[in-house]
Amino acid sequence: MVSAEVARTVVGIIGNAIALILFLSPVLILFEPHPIPIFDSTKSTHSDSNFDQKSTLTNDWKHFRPTFIQIVKKGAVEQFSPVPYLATFVNCGIWVLYGLPLVHPHSLLVITINGAGLLIETVYLLLFLIYSDRKMRIKVLIIMLAEIVFVGVLTVLVLTVAHTTSVRSNIVGSIAIVGNIMMYAAPLSVMKLVITTKSVEYMPFYLSLFSLLNGISWTIYALIRFDPYIVVIVDDN
Repeated sequence: MVSAEVARTVVGIIGNAIALILFLSPVLILFEPHPIPIFDSTKSTHSDSNFDQKSTLTNDWKHFRPTFIQIVKKGAVEQFSPVPYLATFVNCGIWVLYGLPLVHPHSLLVITINGAGLLIETVYLLLFLIYSDRKMRIKVLIIMLAEIVFVGVLTVLVLTVAHTTSVRSNIVGSIAIVGNIMMYAAPLSVMKLVITTKSVEYMPFYLSLFSLLNGISWTIYALIRFDPYIVVIVDDN
């Protein structure tokens, strides 16, 4: 019989794989549109109909094109929001702190995936700084610096004021819950734009999809050997 610890490790590895896809979803091309062939080019009505159908399909697929592929190709962030990436950036920073041996021992899977996520989100935010206008660039930079200072101050306070891993994990875990709620809610920041324009072009579809799958996998992970902080934040998803 498989032990609970082995099962938890396996589920954690699967969760890490899904989380990695979640972090990479803004640049991953998971599907490619297939053009619809024009069956009857001799009849203008059929040709026009097929052309319109093909055009509609291509436009629909553009809505699911990875966010940063669109940004780099267009050379501008346009209406894309940096909020999901800023929220994930600080959230990963908090979870890296949570996974440290001095805070919550035996959390290698937590610290590795969030460390990778922190690096990936840094790249995304650098792309936002490159392709956004001056006003947006300053705003993103200020928020990034504020988040770095916040995590740095939290690290110093937790390691100096709290003297046991139990107390440290309670403090950081409680703050991490707030961070995860922010991360999962961040894609909703574009809902007003979606409703106004009646278009999902600027809504990160794959980010939303893999957030759901990530939440399911980490709920199972947390329940095998109960971790209240992980199970609370993924259930909020």
